[in-house]
Amino acid sequence: MNLATRKRILIVEDEPDIARGLKDALEFEGFEVVAVGNGREGLKHMRDRGADLVILDLMLPDLNGFAVCEEIRQVNNVVPIIMLTARSQEVDKIRGLESGADDYVTKPFSIGELIARINVMFRRLQRVSAADEVIEIGAAKVLLKRHELVRAKRTHVLTFYELEILKLLHERAGQPVSRDEILEKIWGVTGYGSNRSVDNTVVKLRKLIEDDPANPRHILTIYGTGYKLAV
Repeated sequence: MNLATRKRILIVEDEPDIARGLKDALEFEGFEVVAVGNGREGLKHMRDRGADLVILDLMLPDLNGFAVCEEIRQVNNVVPIIMLTARSQEVDKIRGLESGADDYVTKPFSIGELIARINVMFRRLQRVSAADEVIEIGAAKVLLKRHELVRAKRTHVLTFYELEILKLLHERAGQPVSRDEILEKIWGVTGYGSNRSVDNTVVKLRKLIEDDPANPRHILTIYGTGYKLAV
């Protein structure tokens, strides 16, 4: 199946050369691509037409990428968002993920790797059926189709990677899953990401799921290996 068929990608990037290069490369792959030069145009497009995936630059001339990402999540809590930036500090990556981004790509980057990550996201989204599927972990319910976790009458929107880690751990409930396997199956590109990426995501998930995140009962650390889910 051609993942590009009828998939619209919105690029929010103020550097014309980068935007044009991305647009040409993605259109060559068969995607429908719209490129805009600032955050407000990006938000208007999302409200008016929507998109299947967003590539969002952090340093924009009006609203920064963090603010744009947060506002997009008010419009659409499912669309994958890849944040694109020249910054490489971990604090910026964490803030980007916390603002609702699903991935973080640092310039300069390989267009082939970016396309691979886009295809990984679309393949993962295709695995969720049209009907809501529910995973129960302790007192939490994970609504796969909606990318939501519900616990104690509170609803939290899950990022792409948060949802995929929960799905993988649930599929292998009771069995240890190594960090390397999580990186390979979920991040999807050999050599991308780090064990810290996995650990940071698990820390966030424990805050949503566990009664006491410092002493988890459900997402357990298997020292020297990775994690195990006890439902």
